[in-house]
Amino acid sequence: MKPIFRLTLLSCALALSACSVLQSDKVDYKSAAKAPTLEIPPDLSQLSRENRYAIPGTAVSASSFMVGQVDKSIPTAVNSVGDVRIERSGNQRWLVVKRPVDKLWEPVHDFWQENGFLLVLEQANLGIMETDWAENRAKIPQDFLRNALGKIFDGLYSTGERDKFRTRLERNAEGGTDIFISHRGMIEVYSNDKSSQNATTVWQPRPVDPELEAEFLRRLMVKLGVTQEQSKILVAADAAKVTSRVATVNGQPVVQIDNGFDRAWRRVGLSLDRTGFTVEDRDRGQGTYFVRYVAPNADKAEQPGFFARMFSSKPKDAAPLKYRITLRSEGETTTVSVLDANGAPESSENAQRIVKVLADDLR
Repeated sequence: MKPIFRLTLLSCALALSACSVLQSDKVDYKSAAKAPTLEIPPDLSQLSRENRYAIPGTAVSASSFMVGQVDKSIPTAVNSVGDVRIERSGNQRWLVVKRPVDKLWEPVHDFWQENGFLLVLEQANLGIMETDWAENRAKIPQDFLRNALGKIFDGLYSTGERDKFRTRLERNAEGGTDIFISHRGMIEVYSNDKSSQNATTVWQPRPVDPELEAEFLRRLMVKLGVTQEQSKILVAADAAKVTSRVATVNGQPVVQIDNGFDRAWRRVGLSLDRTGFTVEDRDRGQGTYFVRYVAPNADKAEQPGFFARMFSSKPKDAAPLKYRITLRSEGETTTVSVLDANGAPESSENAQRIVKVLADDLR
């Protein structure tokens, strides 16, 4: 090899390595070129290598961040800066902003686009927006070869994981806005022997990642005027503790939460978003969420999975059932129960399943 050619390769290697060193961010999403018009059941769809970002159908873990230098002007125990504060119960966090919803809609909309996402659902009247499926490119190992080839052939490497986020903006009693960010994740797994010539893959749900939700809440705080260091302090302020449990009241399965109504209402709404229920309506005055739910089928060999049946429009899929999730509070304790579409108490297997899903997430 000629010396000048060696020198050229070495220069390229050093340049690419420098780019790798400077890329210290652990969240780097890339979405599809255009939003899909129809969400196909994810666990029935094989990944197309030529269309890696347009995943049809619902956690990537963000690395824990260091708090860094503390701003001496802010006590470490505070949970608010200016008109923005963060609330936490169990493993759930949300923002409380002293601004009306209509003043926050556009900044939040821009926030998701700035972070590499496309929005496939925007319902300003309900205060809901939802991103498409995207890949966290920062999770791809950045050794020299991957980093160099990845810059030339963007589709060459994949994490096998996708994420989407739902944001809900809700007016609070003080005239401000509560902002919730809920995460859903998918992972690509082999459906048969991966060493065989006919190896295929399917997409399956992954657990919700509360720390990834917290990271995007932190970034949103910065978008709303909080400094980077202040946002890190606010997010790291409180430790999580178990605040909910499954119980039985008058023969009916319920979730008991160690919170008053206002906080419990926010947390249950976030949990419903996280766990994939379709909230058709809500009546805060009556403490009721109106939801659709599709029960999983025991015959998994012939029937699609839970998320596939929930979102599929095929005639053979079971029709979704309608329920009411109701909250009743006494002081700082709230009981969450499941009612049928007519408002009668439910103690069926579906009700027990729904209660367990909510309790597990509310912890």
